[in-house]
Amino acid sequence: MLDKFGIAKRIAQELRDGYYVNLGIGIPTLVANYIPEGMEVILQSENGLLGMGPFPFEGDEDPDLINAGKQTVTMVKGASIFDGAMSFGMIRSGKIDMTVLGAMEVSDNGDIANWKIPGKMVKGMGGAMDLVASAKNIIVAMQHTNKAGESKLLSRCTLPITGLACIKKVVTELGVFDITDRGFELRELAPGVTIEDVKAKTLGRLVIEGPIKMVSV
Repeated sequence: MLDKFGIAKRIAQELRDGYYVNLGIGIPTLVANYIPEGMEVILQSENGLLGMGPFPFEGDEDPDLINAGKQTVTMVKGASIFDGAMSFGMIRSGKIDMTVLGAMEVSDNGDIANWKIPGKMVKGMGGAMDLVASAKNIIVAMQHTNKAGESKLLSRCTLPITGLACIKKVVTELGVFDITDRGFELRELAPGVTIEDVKAKTLGRLVIEGPIKMVSV
């Protein structure tokens, strides 16, 4: 299986030179540490930072320099800081090439639920709804099952929806899945994971065809 760092490393392979990328809180933030050497990727944080770098080393943290998840970050050369209106203007105008988000649930037609659990206090919906409505390519990084062992890859989301039919790819500890009109199509299998493991932990439509590659991180 992949740990959270392995999930982030695999998603980093989806980056392309010159991409503008927004990373959600949780596992997605780790992708910043695995951008391929020699590739220029500009990371945008919706709290008003363009040119976000990797996490700082211990002792080098600047408490005034944070990402949208309130984690301390670094800035790369040429980075800029601006207000929330400009930040969301970038997002809503389609300037972001890729968004990586965490999720509580994803349906087999690409719906995502990632902002609220009924009955639990939340500070707000954050920027996810703008991101899923505007980004050109959205990838979800998450655990395949919840704490109760129940699948988070479903035929239909049961939690409040963040966006409809917007997710293109899901990377979990079990493997890599493309979302097509046929459902979750297994593309790559994580080390130590079997096809039966994936079948047992996926409730949505699952397509397994041809030779399946092993995830390489």
